[in-house]
Amino acid sequence: MGTKVEIKQGTDLNQNIDFLIAKPVNEWIKEASLRETPRDLFNKLIYEGDLGILFASSGAGKSILACQFADENSKNEIVLLLDCELSDKQFQLRYTNEAGDNYPFKDNFIRLELNPDADKPEKLTDEDFLMQSIENCVTTTGAKILIVDNITYLRQDTEKAKEALPLMKKLKAIKKKYDLTVLVIAHTPKRDATKPISQNDLSGSMMLYNFCDQVFAIGTSNADPSLRYIKQLKTRYTETLYGEDNVILYQVEKNNCFLGFTFLGYGKEADYLRQLSEPGKKDLEEQVNVLHGLGKSLREIAKEFNISPSRVYRIINKPLNK
Repeated sequence: MGTKVEIKQGTDLNQNIDFLIAKPVNEWIKEASLRETPRDLFNKLIYEGDLGILFASSGAGKSILACQFADENSKNEIVLLLDCELSDKQFQLRYTNEAGDNYPFKDNFIRLELNPDADKPEKLTDEDFLMQSIENCVTTTGAKILIVDNITYLRQDTEKAKEALPLMKKLKAIKKKYDLTVLVIAHTPKRDATKPISQNDLSGSMMLYNFCDQVFAIGTSNADPSLRYIKQLKTRYTETLYGEDNVILYQVEKNNCFLGFTFLGYGKEADYLRQLSEPGKKDLEEQVNVLHGLGKSLREIAKEFNISPSRVYRIINKPLNK
């Protein structure tokens, strides 16, 4: 057993000692209790003041979900989206219907593009100039939420841990300085689609994972190309709500002018990792039509086979059911 240390009477236990701040635990709790609890900004996946990471493979819908997150929160806050993925025309077409009507985004939602004609100070690297520009946009607009889509553009070597950490430090410094919420979109290298998503699928892996508050990922369904699921990999405020036994299910669809994720329910990740063979697909179509003949709804049939209601509709209305 260790030797008991006697604290001298009258000793001030609240001290700054070199690089450390020392306070009794009860004092930390008392001070923290006087501050407001961070608001849930998106389905308990990211909270106010967090540095979060959303990652997925190419084509899974990272940018679509990021824009949906921005749209929802722009009703209450000024949101900046640094878009390094789409041109302005590509973005416009994504949120325009066949009649030419555009989705009415809030003015609080501000999209940023890189300016190829900007004059960079000679003393600054491209990365430092970009970070300075982001900081200036935050102060100019008064934004409270920053989305970076995606981190791969900012630092080409994010798959190397030693390269990822300095970049995350800079983003975290801006977040702390201006009391921001930051959502970083990241890419995952080619992964084995038969295995569950894990933190090892994140480019930059442990360095990125350890440095942020929240991590969640988008998975795709091998049974239905329009289905997506969201899996929670790291959270600081609650227990993991959306792990492999309770992923959030969505369908990617365009509702009038808005391309987004439509909530379907919850499921098990394993059900969306299985790959149907061609005979399996034919058998699936036969079973869908049997249940349809029994009067089951599209949603009930979709839940039975872990596919989307829109796919059930396509099967039922397939010409000659072949």
